[in-house]
Amino acid sequence: MSRVESALRELGLTLPTVAAPAGDYVPALVDRGTVYTSGQLPFVDGTLKATGHVGAEVTVDEAQELAELSALGALAAIKQQIGDLDRVTRVLKVTVFVNSTADFTQQPQVANGASGLLGKAFGERGRHTRSAVGVAALPLNSPVELEVTVAFE
Repeated sequence: MSRVESALRELGLTLPTVAAPAGDYVPALVDRGTVYTSGQLPFVDGTLKATGHVGAEVTVDEAQELAELSALGALAAIKQQIGDLDRVTRVLKVTVFVNSTADFTQQPQVANGASGLLGKAFGERGRHTRSAVGVAALPLNSPVELEVTVAFE
């Protein structure tokens, strides 16, 4: 088992099965030492853990947990492409989309769920650039969707 997966296990987390694409795309793609993930939703056993808008039906704390689940999905997609998460040399960029009410402005706090997980899993290699964007709707009414880009050897 990789060091990254051992760190996740110590947190009580395991990688999920890679979610099947909901359209004509792939979960992750490799190009010249970089893995790009498609948008990842917070699935648990093939079902969204929650639906709705953050700031209405979903709290910030719940949304942080959903961002963490989405990050686990991204890691599973990355592992599927490169075989071992210990090959990741750097998490480069995380983009978090938050299905939020018009007056909600805590998207960065929601994104911290994903960023915190990546930091715990990869240590210094998990420090990354990030965007946290509020949107009016996401696929399947998911509260959170995220993309992760990593470099690997």
